[in-house]
Amino acid sequence: MSGRGRITVCAALATLLTACALLPLVEPAGWLLQAAFLLVVVAGAGALCRRVPLARPLTVAAQALTGLLLLTLVFAREEALAGVLPGPGVFREFGQLLAEGVDDVGRYAIPAPVTGGIRLLLVGGVLVIGLIVDTLAVTYRSAAPAGLPLLALYSVAAGLSQGGAGWLWFLLAAAGYLLLLLAEGRDRLSQWGRVFGGTPRAPSRLGAGLERGVGGPAAAPARTGRRIGAVALGIALVVPAALPTLGGGLLGHQGRGSGAGPGGGTISAVNPLVSLQNSLNQPEDREVLTYRTSADGAQDMYLRIVALDQFDGSSWKPSERRVGDVPATLPAPAGLGPAVRTTAVTTSLAAADWYKQSWLPLPYPATQVRIGGKWRFEPEGRTLVGDRGQTTRGAEYEVSSLIVQPTADQLAAAVRPSAELLQEYTRVPESLPDVVGRTARSVTSGASNDYERAVGLQDWFAANGGFTYDTEVAAGSGSEAIARFLKQKEGFCVHFSFSMAAMARTLGIPARVAVGFTPGTSRTDGSMSVGLKDAHAWPELYFEGIGWTRFEPTPTRGTVPDYAIEESPSRGSSQPEEEQPSSSAAPSAEPSPSDSCTAGTTQQGDCGVPPQQSDSGPTDRGLPWGTILATAALALPALALPALPLLWRVRVRRRRLDAPGRTTGDADADAAERTLAAWRELIDSGWDYGIVPDDSQTPRQASARIVRSGTLDTTAEEAAQRVAAAVEQVLYAPLPHPATGLAADVRQVRAGLRATAGRGTRLRALFAPRSAVRVVWACARWRSALVARWSARWGVERWANAVRRAVPSRLRG
Repeated sequence: MSGRGRITVCAALATLLTACALLPLVEPAGWLLQAAFLLVVVAGAGALCRRVPLARPLTVAAQALTGLLLLTLVFAREEALAGVLPGPGVFREFGQLLAEGVDDVGRYAIPAPVTGGIRLLLVGGVLVIGLIVDTLAVTYRSAAPAGLPLLALYSVAAGLSQGGAGWLWFLLAAAGYLLLLLAEGRDRLSQWGRVFGGTPRAPSRLGAGLERGVGGPAAAPARTGRRIGAVALGIALVVPAALPTLGGGLLGHQGRGSGAGPGGGTISAVNPLVSLQNSLNQPEDREVLTYRTSADGAQDMYLRIVALDQFDGSSWKPSERRVGDVPATLPAPAGLGPAVRTTAVTTSLAAADWYKQSWLPLPYPATQVRIGGKWRFEPEGRTLVGDRGQTTRGAEYEVSSLIVQPTADQLAAAVRPSAELLQEYTRVPESLPDVVGRTARSVTSGASNDYERAVGLQDWFAANGGFTYDTEVAAGSGSEAIARFLKQKEGFCVHFSFSMAAMARTLGIPARVAVGFTPGTSRTDGSMSVGLKDAHAWPELYFEGIGWTRFEPTPTRGTVPDYAIEESPSRGSSQPEEEQPSSSAAPSAEPSPSDSCTAGTTQQGDCGVPPQQSDSGPTDRGLPWGTILATAALALPALALPALPLLWRVRVRRRRLDAPGRTTGDADADAAERTLAAWRELIDSGWDYGIVPDDSQTPRQASARIVRSGTLDTTAEEAAQRVAAAVEQVLYAPLPHPATGLAADVRQVRAGLRATAGRGTRLRALFAPRSAVRVVWACARWRSALVARWSARWGVERWANAVRRAVPSRLRG
C-alpha cells in the first residue's frame, strides 16, 4: 500500500474510532455501520480522484458530491430524481429531517431511539467530519490540523453525555488520531528515499557506546514518534486518574455533575429544567416506577428528588452538598415542631429497568430508607445519591416517611425564621427586574402575614391571574424568563414554580423549588404507577415550626394541599389532571437547602429527574483507604517518572567512580577498567553540559575540547589532562602505569563545568542529563539482538522449509 493510501485508511479509521463516543447516546448502534460504509465510499472516491490526479479543490468537490448522493440514496430516495440525483425535494426532506432530529435530541432521554432525524444527524455528521479529516490529512497532506474536527466530534459526544464521554471512548479517539499522525510521519520520511543504516557497530572503548542506535537513522524518527505519542496518551490517561482533585478531565465519569470525583466529599448538580420539559413532552408516557403505600390515599405521595435553592439571576440551581453513609434512621426533619400533626407511612417502590439516574425518588420527608447497593445520604435535602456508578435502574426499596399536616392557623402564626436562614433563602440577584417585586407586593397587598402572602401568590398564579398552562413554551428560570412569563402568562410548572419562589423571596419569605414526581395514577391491583408525564416542579416556602412547605401554583397540575386553601374564597380549586390524582403536603421541615439535582437524571424520564451523578462523594469520614492506596499507586509512578534520568545518572556515576569495579584477579586489568570508567564519566559529564562526544578525537583532543567548551579554570583543566593521560596509558602504552585519584579529578571537572554553566544548563544537566539517552540505546540494541536471535532460530528457517514444501521442485528450478 502506498503512503497516501495508508493515510487514507488511517483517516477514515480515526473518524470512526472517534465516532464511537456517540454510541452511548443512542440505541441501537446500527447507524455506525451505515456511517462506516458511506465513509469508506467517500474515502475511496477521494483516493480515485487523487490517483487521476485531479486538482485538490476538485477532489474535495468530488468527495462532497459523492457524500451528497449517498445521503440522498439512504435518506431521501423517494424525493430524488431517478432515485439518486438530489433536487429541491431532497433538500426540503433533509431540512425537515434535520429539524426533527434537533427536536428529538432535546426531547428524548439518553439513550435516545434512533429516529430518522437523529440517524441523519449522526450519519451525516460523521460523513462531514470524515470528509474534513480526509481533506486535511490526505488531500492537503497536513494530518496535525485534522485533530480539530476529530476533537469537535468527540466534544459533541462528551457534551451531550453531560459529564464527558467514558475513558474507553477517549482512548479509541486518541488512538485513531495517533495512528493518523504516525502514518503521515512515515509517509513524509519515505519521501527522502531509502536509507541504508548498515549493521550496528560494536561500542568502542573510547566512546563508551556513543554510537548511533541500532536500526540506523531511518528507524529513529519512527521510534521517536511512537514514544511521543505513547507518552502524550499516557499522560492524558494517567494524570487525571492520579490527581482526582483535577475533577473529571478527559477521563471524567459519564453522567456526573460538577461535584467531586471519586473520593470527593461534596456533590453538586446541574439545572434539570430542560429535562423536565422533555419528560412532559414525551410522545409516550413511559412508566418510571411503581409503588404501594400504607397511606389512606396517594394524594400526599409526591416523590421528591432535588431542591433548587440558589438563584443567581441566570438560573435556579442546587447547592453543593456533603454526603455520608446512610444512617439506619434518618435525622428528624429540621424546622418541624412537635405541635404539627404528622402521619407515619411505609412505601415500597420499584424503579423501571430503563430508568437510570443517580438520585433516588423519595417521599418527603423520609425517616428511614431500606435499599441495597452503594448509596450515600445528603442530610440537607434528605436525599440518597448513588456512589460509583450506582443508579436507580431496577431498584427496589422501602421508605418510611411522614405526611406533615399543618393547619392554616399554625402557618399563619409562624414566627420569623433565623437571620441566617433568611439571608440565604431570601436572596435575589440584582438583575431581577423590578416588575417581579412590584407584582408580588400588588398581589399580596391585603395580606397580614407570610402565610396569607404565600396563598395569595399561589391563587393568583393558579386561578386569578389569567395564566395558561402550556408545555411547549421555552423553559427558562432566569430573571428575564420570569419577567417574560409574568407578561405573557403562558408556561408550565417550571415557570409557575420559579416565578412564585422568586416573588416570595422579594417579600422576605424563604423559598426554593423542588423537582420530582406527582403521585401518579392508580392501577387495578391497588399499586400506583408514575410515568414521565408525572414529572413536576413546585415551590417550597419555609415556615418556622413547620419547615419547608409545598404550595401548588401550577393550574391543572397536582392538587392544592389542604393547608394552602384559605378559608376565604381567594382561589378556585385546581383540579388534578386526569392522570395526576395527587395533592400532597409532602416536603416539610428542612431549613437548610435541599439536595443537588442533575439534568441528566431528569432526561431519563423524571420531572426534574436529577442528573446522573453516579459518583457522589465519599462520606464525611474522609477518603477510604482503598481510594488512598489506589491513588497513591497511580500518582507515585507518575511523579517519579521525571526523576528517572536523574536517578540513573547518580547511580552510574557512583558505580564508575566509587565502586571498586570488576575484579578479574589481574591488578593491571582492574586498574585499566577503573581508568576507562572514569573516562566514560568525564565524557558523559561534558555531554550533560552540552559538549557532545566525538569518537573521532583522541583522549587528549577530547579533554582539550571539554576544557575549551566549558571554559574551565586551571585546576579543572589539569584534572582533565590527568584523566586523558591515564586513558592514553591504558590504550596505547605497552606497559601502562596505573594512575590514582582519577575519581577526584573527574569530580573536579564536573565542578568546573557547573561553575561556568548558566542556570538553565545546570538544571538540564541535573534533571534531564543528555547522556541518559544511553539507556534508550542499550534497550534498542538489546531488543534488536533478541529479535535477530529469534528470527534466525525460528522465523527464517521455518519460512524456508514451508516454501520448500509448498512449491514444486520444477517451479523452484
